[in-house]
Amino acid sequence: MLFGVPRLKRTLSAFFVSVLVGGGLVSCSNYNSSSNRQGRSGLKFRAFVSNPLNVSSSGVIPELDIVDATKDVLSTAGVSLSGLLPDAGMMVLSPKKERTLVVSPLSDRVAVVDNATEATSSAFSLPGPTDSLFVWTDDVSAFVAMPRASILGQPAGVVDRVDISSGANTAAIPVPGAHYLVPSPTGNQILIFSDNSDSVTLLFPALLGTGGQTNTQVPCSAAPVAACTVSGFDKPVWGVFSADGSRAFIMNCGPECGGTAAGVAVLDMTQSPPVLASLTVPNPIPVAAATIALLQGTNLYVAGTPQASSQNGCSTATISTTICGRLTAVDTVAFTASAPVEITNGYHHKMAMGANGKLFIGARTCTNVSGSSSCLTIADTGSANAVSPPGNGDVTGIEPIPNRRVVYVCEGGALRIYDTTTDQLQTTQVNIVGQAIDVKVVDF
Repeated sequence: MLFGVPRLKRTLSAFFVSVLVGGGLVSCSNYNSSSNRQGRSGLKFRAFVSNPLNVSSSGVIPELDIVDATKDVLSTAGVSLSGLLPDAGMMVLSPKKERTLVVSPLSDRVAVVDNATEATSSAFSLPGPTDSLFVWTDDVSAFVAMPRASILGQPAGVVDRVDISSGANTAAIPVPGAHYLVPSPTGNQILIFSDNSDSVTLLFPALLGTGGQTNTQVPCSAAPVAACTVSGFDKPVWGVFSADGSRAFIMNCGPECGGTAAGVAVLDMTQSPPVLASLTVPNPIPVAAATIALLQGTNLYVAGTPQASSQNGCSTATISTTICGRLTAVDTVAFTASAPVEITNGYHHKMAMGANGKLFIGARTCTNVSGSSSCLTIADTGSANAVSPPGNGDVTGIEPIPNRRVVYVCEGGALRIYDTTTDQLQTTQVNIVGQAIDVKVVDF
């Protein structure tokens, strides 16, 4: 349901303070060093936590820590990435959850982990850094967006298709500034969002390597090509497909990204070429700000931070900042937007729905909020209440635990476990020695 009242109330939740020690390591009591981590975990319901600074008997190494996601207990087993990657960052699961891809920001390499054996199976190099990749429906092909990589004679920006079993690059599609990828539910279409652009590139994987592939940017038309552009947006940065793939909701970032107006553009994907859908309201639908969104039923939850202005002050007295983010709920049947509500500021790039209708929204580069750098908001989608618990920096991973009332959040290098019945940290916490960068549940 849409938010009940126009303004989101903010409260502060109780929290546990993680003490930082030299080298950015998170210090904690009762920790297990990786010198004790040998063999498989034997767990049936696991969460992997990417940790670039795990402390082992041989020094500091990158590793995937393994957490019992039933009991919130750190396993004595772990997946060592030493020798393959110098660090460990973002993780991506294959559709069948047979493999986990781990990205190294330092080396632009990707390690492939066999989830059953809890061991690395291979690794491959990328021609540039990435913030967005996914494994396609065939469970073998990974599509990777790299805004700074380039093909000879082309502007910087490439989307590669990589065979994760062999590491072979099977296709390279030049897309200037290609930064974020959003696949359709069937995988037959992929939206590519580029930096500083007013268009979206549409990729058709089935046409790669055929006569329909071109190395130039061409507008989408009735003639099938592997990649084409759809124009008419305002600094688009993200998209969400409807469940049947017939529509795509495009986040126009607007002023937050140097554009004119934030909004949600509704694209009709059944047309060739795709066009803005005919609505009884303006298309794009105006919203306060838009960098990330999540579709839950018929409600599209959209978050962002409006451009700083005298009208963008936070109305809640406990927030000690001049800028607030905004959360808007868009009804995708009536195409109406709720009044915006206040959330933490920064660049919002993470969103996940936990139990009890609690929406977790994560951002990076937040400013001071109530004496703490809080980049996390927990919003109750059934009411006007929300919690912005004090944190220690950027949110880099959010993972609701299926069939439980807890959500794992990586923020400021620590793993925190939130209870969706209280919107606070639960009593039992998992102490990660090193840094918790990303978290994924790897079992159904």
